[in-house]
Amino acid sequence: MLARRLVERGVPFVEVSLGGIDGAVGGWDTHQQNFESVKRLSQVLDPAWSTLMQDLKSRGLLDTTLIVWMGEFGRTPKINPQKGRDHFPNAWSTVLAGGGIRGGQVIGRTSADATTIEDRSVSVPDFLATICLALGIDPLKQNDSNIGRPIRIVDKSAQPVQEVLTNV
Repeated sequence: MLARRLVERGVPFVEVSLGGIDGAVGGWDTHQQNFESVKRLSQVLDPAWSTLMQDLKSRGLLDTTLIVWMGEFGRTPKINPQKGRDHFPNAWSTVLAGGGIRGGQVIGRTSADATTIEDRSVSVPDFLATICLALGIDPLKQNDSNIGRPIRIVDKSAQPVQEVLTNV
């Protein structure tokens, strides 16, 4: 509810995070007891996320609000000896919805055992360029640091995922 209220009042960027639930210290960092932890976290996340999207849609804000749901990397496809999943930067899922996004698609695919990417790899720069374009920001733009050093928003080699963008 707080995220929706901030969006209603024009706050341009809202970060919502879900950490530990019921004393779980690591939140989504499920190196141990992955299945129990993800179940508890999802019982909080799923209704909250769907309510946020429904609230934004019912108030006419979803078309102008980009929702990015992601972590910083994936989790190993194989379970470790502590019944957990470890860090796995090779492949992970993200969800984009709302403003600037053509929904209802799956982009990319891993192998059946989820260890390799089989179709449509999307690099971090590609993903960031996609977000920039959805927000109406030129991904090739450069900002200057406090000492005048140009810093790119996104690497110039980035290839946005055009098929998810509504404004292309």
